[in-house]
Amino acid sequence: MKISFYGACRTVTGSCHMIETEDTKLLVDCGMFQGSKDLKELNYGEFSFSPNEIDYVILSHAHIDHSGLIPKLVKRGFKGTVISTKPTTDLCSIMLPDSGHIQELEVDRKNRKLARAGEPLIEPIYNHLDAKRALMQFSTLDYNLKVDLTPTISVRFQDAGHILGSSIVEIWVKENSYQTKLVFTGDIGNLNQPIIKDPTVIDETDYLIMETTYGNRLHKKLGNKQELLLQIIESTFFRGGNVIIPAFAVERTQDILYYLGKLDLAGRLPDCKIYVDSPLAISASEIFKVSVNYFDEETKAAFDKIWQSPGILKRIVMTRSAEESKKLNEIKTNAIIISASGMCDAGRIKHHLKHNLWREESSIVFVGYQAPGTLGRQIIDGKKQVRIHGEQIAVNAQIHNLDGFSGHADQNALLHWFDSFKQKPKEVFLVHGEPEGMDAFKNILLEKYDIEVYTPEINQSFDLKHGKVKVYDVQGPSEKDAALVYANIINKLSELYRVNLERHEIKQLYEKLKTIEKTI
Repeated sequence: MKISFYGACRTVTGSCHMIETEDTKLLVDCGMFQGSKDLKELNYGEFSFSPNEIDYVILSHAHIDHSGLIPKLVKRGFKGTVISTKPTTDLCSIMLPDSGHIQELEVDRKNRKLARAGEPLIEPIYNHLDAKRALMQFSTLDYNLKVDLTPTISVRFQDAGHILGSSIVEIWVKENSYQTKLVFTGDIGNLNQPIIKDPTVIDETDYLIMETTYGNRLHKKLGNKQELLLQIIESTFFRGGNVIIPAFAVERTQDILYYLGKLDLAGRLPDCKIYVDSPLAISASEIFKVSVNYFDEETKAAFDKIWQSPGILKRIVMTRSAEESKKLNEIKTNAIIISASGMCDAGRIKHHLKHNLWREESSIVFVGYQAPGTLGRQIIDGKKQVRIHGEQIAVNAQIHNLDGFSGHADQNALLHWFDSFKQKPKEVFLVHGEPEGMDAFKNILLEKYDIEVYTPEINQSFDLKHGKVKVYDVQGPSEKDAALVYANIINKLSELYRVNLERHEIKQLYEKLKTIEKTI
């Protein structure tokens, strides 16, 4: 058996890992890279494997950095089955077409600039129709049910406590008479979140593939997050401004509405309107309303009182159309605007930042992880000016980073979850983390436990055999193979004046050419 890592390697996005046996190939997640320009470019290149050879995709949850390249995988020839929980499938049914639509809009905007400059045009990675076609290959599996995918591979989902429907993936592989267990954490949730349950404890595994988003950080304990949010709202309205909350459309938006509902129910929320300005978040909220069985017990008991109370329903305004969204820019005070994307890289939130970020009386409240290179990360890192839609905008508003709202476990919570194993894994692969966070968490594990810890590089593979790990040495091409590849690259480069190759393709071909020249 071999495990290969094709994403979320010393970075937080692009989750994609392959398990390969003698007769089966399956992916755990197939996510989109987000953040810096260099990372986003990886979404355009070819997969490092043949999509038509993949039998299954096991999807841990619906977030785009875990699911976002599934339509591309299908477009490139994947004909197998995507297995996920029902809430994950339901959320992907709105998130993946939305992702395709965003890519169409972004590419259309870029192509207008390229056309004016006389440069080759580009195509979207996939469009909304590609995403809808991919959804036809989804199949649901509920928590705690162990199923046999093949005579040698079984899988089970456990609740990861990250977002609605998120899963820890348990996989059993039989080779000859030996059975090996692997556990993929997906994204492990923060403890004591509203709506969802705490992450499930796993008793044992041979190999653990574990996320480390907050591997070197603790969530700030500045007080009750609901009270902190209330203080920000009150002080902002006193100054005569608006509260702008960039929030992920799934889970974080619903969390914020839950806390605002509790404040309203207690008669403590100031006079205001709450605008949910994200069609995706509105659709996701509808899915949440019919998924009460997946909520934690506290939220189940309070659901009708908080989310269905006449008071909060009078305050909340759902703005689906672009016209309704534009009108929000005319509001100067006493508005709470919750909008996507959560990292401020796309969507309507950029318009609200453009109209409020320069205002000293307004507040910008971050409630989720901001990847390096994103607009959100630039703002919380203290940049005095940021570029939005081609215009330099001064950062004068008060900036708040309430990471207690994060859906990711911090370092202590990650360790708490790891400590819960009755039988510790002997081999651990750390993924889905920035290098400094990953390395810090690796050092803690090495100090506390007698285990091997790996931090894979992208496209790196490992042989797993009878509880042992061996780094897989990728063999270079033979002289004959290298010459053939060299010739193909030369031919393709020669077509540049006849074919509209995308710039990233040219760069990739050039890099391959340099590598192969050294070989032959």
